[in-house]
Parts: sequence; C-alpha cells; structure tokens
Amino acid sequence: MLSLESLVKDARSLASGADGSSAAVDEVTRQMAICNACRYCEGFCAVFPAMTRRLEFGPADIHYLANLCHNCGACLHACQYAPPHEFAVNVPQAMAKVRGETYVAYAWPQPLGALYERNGLTVSLALAAGLALFLILALALNGTVWGGDLGGNFYNLFPHNLLVLMFAPVFLWAVLALGIGVTRFLRDVSPATTGQAVASGDAVQAARDVATLKYLDGGHGEGCHNEDDAYSLSRRRAHHLTFYGFMLCFAATSLATVYHYVFGWEAPYDLPSLPKVLGAVGGVSLLLGTAGLFRLKWSRHPLHGDAAQKPMDYGFIALLFLTSLTGLLLWWLRGTDALALMLALHLGVVMALFATLPYGKFAHGIFRTAALIRFAVERRQPSSLALSDD
Repeated sequence: MLSLESLVKDARSLASGADGSSAAVDEVTRQMAICNACRYCEGFCAVFPAMTRRLEFGPADIHYLANLCHNCGACLHACQYAPPHEFAVNVPQAMAKVRGETYVAYAWPQPLGALYERNGLTVSLALAAGLALFLILALALNGTVWGGDLGGNFYNLFPHNLLVLMFAPVFLWAVLALGIGVTRFLRDVSPATTGQAVASGDAVQAARDVATLKYLDGGHGEGCHNEDDAYSLSRRRAHHLTFYGFMLCFAATSLATVYHYVFGWEAPYDLPSLPKVLGAVGGVSLLLGTAGLFRLKWSRHPLHGDAAQKPMDYGFIALLFLTSLTGLLLWWLRGTDALALMLALHLGVVMALFATLPYGKFAHGIFRTAALIRFAVERRQPSSLALSDD
C-alpha cells in the first residue's frame, strides 16, 4: 500500500500541466489524490462519491467535480490536512478557483466572460447606471421624467411593443449564451462521467437536489460553515429566498405575458391579481435573500472560496437586490410624480441583470445543475474500479 506521502509526490508529478491544464486544475488534481487516499469526507456531498470512482483526474474530471462542489466548507473544517498542515488541502477554495475558470472558459463569446471576471461589480453597476441614464434622458427629451398625467400606467411612458423590442433581444441573448456555454460544458464532461445518456429519473433527481439545495446541509443536515467552524443553515436559507424569489418574479412576468397576449388583459395589474401577488412575494423574498447573501459573503472565512471572484459575486447580488428594490419602489410610487424616474431606474437594472447573466455568478447555477445531472447518470452506473462492494 503506497504511503500518503508517496501519493502526494505522485500527484505533484502528475500535476505538471503537461496536458495543458491550468494551475488551478493541477492544484485540485493534487488535492484529490490526497482526498482519495483519506476518504474521511466521503459522505459530505456529491464531490467525494464522484471522486472515489476515479484513480486519475483529467481536466474534464476536475471541471465536473468543481461544479459539483457547493462550497459549503464542511470538508475544510473536518480535514486533518487543511492549512496550516504542509499538505495544505483546501478543497472549497481550490474548487472555487476552477469554477471561476469554468465560467470564463465556457462563456460565449469568451472575451465577455473574461471582462466580467475582472470587473464584476464595476461592470454590473456601471451598466445598470448607464442604461437607466439613457432611459432617463429619453424621458427628459419628451418632458416626462417627472410628473405628468400618466394615470399610474407606465405604458403611457413606454408602449408595450417598445418594451418588448427592448427586452426580448437581451433575454434571448442571455438564453443563447448560457445554452451554448452549458452545451459545450456537457460535451466535455460527459465522456468523463460514463458517457451514458440522461434518463428521465436522472433529470428528476438532479432537479430535486437543486430545488432543495441538498448539498448545503454539510452532509449531516445541520448546515455548512461561513465565518467559522460552527454549523449554520443561513447560506441555505438565503439561497432559497433568493432563488425562489427570482423564480416567482420570473413567473409573474411570464404570467403577465399570457394575460396580455392570450386574454387581452393589459398591465398594470393590482392586488389580488396573480401576477401582482407573485411579483410582490417574489420581490420581498429576493430582497431578503440577497441582503442575507451579501452579509454572509462579507463575513465569509477567508479560506472559503476564491477572493478574486468576490467582485463577480457582489455584482450579481447587487443587481438582484436592486432589481427587487426598484421593482417594489415602482409599485409603491406608481401613483406619484416619481413614476417615470423609478421606471427608468428599474428597467435599466433589469436590462443590466439579463445582459450579464451568462458572464457572472448566475452561470454557476446552470453549470452546477448540469454537473448534478451527470452525477445522477454516473451514480446509477456500476463503478468501473470494483475496489469494494459500494
């Protein structure tokens, strides 16, 4: 039986970058060799059962494992080889760096991904401010930036067809860019995960894991870690509030589209109409969730995650927060002179959010879902190693 030190030396020699892999990928390769010899964290999350099916780790394997990782921190605080040990095993941080490379490598067009990686917060806020200012100037030219007899109806400022022409290309671009990116990702990692086709049960299992954030429970249901080694469900709850708040707002917009085109019921809608209920509940949930995520991100332990990605994280959180805040304010101030100004601000933020979706933190949800689908496919197949009965 090889000693752990020998495995580490072998891992370092293998992680030489000869296959064209990056330093971040090589570092995960080194750490996975150590973890595969130890296996103390085998029941913590999806990463470690997937790891035990491998003796060697190519770049495709590492990208797959990195996107399975939910960065809960449980393995870091349980690891006997974590810093300051000389092995310096820090799986959450190493995986986070590879995920950052994943977003850039599979972004389409790729130069936009690299730009957003470097200046996430600045790009997000500058784009939102620029778009809002453009709309404000357009309203100012018509003398409708403040006041006016609008009857609380924003279609008196921007007709419905004009809003469709403004937002449809941005939304379709985001869908296209994300679709191309995740398709390329699946094309690369599928051969490394048995290459078998996805069955309906695989998609259902992955959807269940995503919807419940199964792997943010620390492997034992008590939660993961944030600023210290204490268990907490705070990250799971904040993610749930954010995710479901976003989905409720999206459902409200989709239902309003059906109302408009199918039934001829034009906005604005008021309580107790279903679009307004969904939008109000979703907006409040999104506001609370993003505020919680910002607080948790601000106080996160420095060994968790990749500090270089914080601007990207903050940029996405800021746009989500501002989307919900300006949307709620627009509803509250709809009958006042501030309607035009609030509408311009809200539209600018929403356009910036959708324009940056493929190149920021939102992409992690898409790639993680794809990785979980491949994990569901892989784990229903017998292990090719046959090292034990599991």
